[in-house]
Amino acid sequence: MIWLPLLLLAVGFIALVWSADRFLSGAAACATNLGVSKMLIGLTVVSVGTSAPEILVAVFAALDDNPLLAVGNAIGSNIANIGLVLGITAIVAPLPFSAPVRKAELPWLLGATFLAIALLFDRHLSVLDGIILLGGLAAILHQLIRGQNKPDHELSPFMQEELDELPDMTTLQAVAWLMLGLIVLLISAQILVYAATEIATTLGVSEMIIGLTIVAIGTSLPELAATIGSAIKGHPDIAIGNVVGSNILNILAVLAVPSLMAPTDIDFAALWRDCGMMLALTLMLALFAYGINSRAVITRFEGAVMLTAWIGYNALLVQQA
Repeated sequence: MIWLPLLLLAVGFIALVWSADRFLSGAAACATNLGVSKMLIGLTVVSVGTSAPEILVAVFAALDDNPLLAVGNAIGSNIANIGLVLGITAIVAPLPFSAPVRKAELPWLLGATFLAIALLFDRHLSVLDGIILLGGLAAILHQLIRGQNKPDHELSPFMQEELDELPDMTTLQAVAWLMLGLIVLLISAQILVYAATEIATTLGVSEMIIGLTIVAIGTSLPELAATIGSAIKGHPDIAIGNVVGSNILNILAVLAVPSLMAPTDIDFAALWRDCGMMLALTLMLALFAYGINSRAVITRFEGAVMLTAWIGYNALLVQQA
């Protein structure tokens, strides 16, 4: 019966989103109470904390000997973040590219995307690939932390909003929320992986397809809510930075997990169909930032194009499942 895994999947997603928020708030409050600067908290705790659900899902998928579920989640989340999240948000309100996104974050995303495809070109995800991906992440974090020492350096709008929304807590409260958030994160990630695996088995499709579709959409829902919320509140420039930062971490951190914990082979379709779609949407995003408009903005029409591309891609996945 498929209804029970579907119910567990829904519960897992809800618990994962709630616990990630509690974990992030507790970790940031602990760091604040210990005297860590807001700049450093934004560059480390907020950056990595917002991708904790995807990272933990990848860890448990690898531990459960389902590394392709983790690979599908990483690639599928990037596809959903651009096609679904930015597509819908741009239809709600045109999205301008902020200066930090155009100058630094988008070039980093392009570099990370090309790096991932180059590493996957032999259709094998190895331990060395994981080390190279983590090396790329370390290099970007190093650049970000170095940049904070410059007099004119400021946090990105996305980081600033995340920090502004963090609640004030005592150290005891912060530690309690940190531990509770971490425990629920671990449990919910394990439930989600179990449910996704059961659904794949019941439907007779690969874990990769489930990761690319159901799990990718579920882990992208927080980004969708956050970006639409930012656009409605009059801060549309935050939306693109949120997605670009998330996509960088999906490639360099989430994709590194199965590489290091459970090296696996990637089939031909995953390389050309799925990585190809991820690259195409990332290049489309760059085209909107640097090439098409006189203003660096994703218009409503361009958002509709991105959303249509995402819908068409998922229709193809369902047809081929």
